[in-house]
Amino acid sequence: MKYMLETTRDEIRVFLSGELDHHASRPLREQVDKAVERGKPRLLRLDFADLTFMDSSGIGLIMGRYRLMKITGGKLLLTGVTDRIFQMMRMAGLEKLDIGLSPPGGDSGTGC
Repeated sequence: MKYMLETTRDEIRVFLSGELDHHASRPLREQVDKAVERGKPRLLRLDFADLTFMDSSGIGLIMGRYRLMKITGGKLLLTGVTDRIFQMMRMAGLEKLDIGLSPPGGDSGTGC
């Protein structure tokens, strides 16, 4: 898995590519958490457009960042979600949380 973080004053954007599994989730989680704790952004945007696979550790990663953003007073937004990953997120109940999650094709990427 590869990822890239882009940081502005109000937003951290994380571009994910490849496979998000239990091997990749830990270092990603650590880097994102450090960036959020340092910058206290208003928005954390996880971009799934180039992600080819995600297992349950990806759901755990999302849930943990959701909690972190709630604690810091920010919001989590998920963009570029594929049909398969969207279905997994729905089955996990993520659409019931205050997470910006649009179905595939309905993602404008404009924020909250």
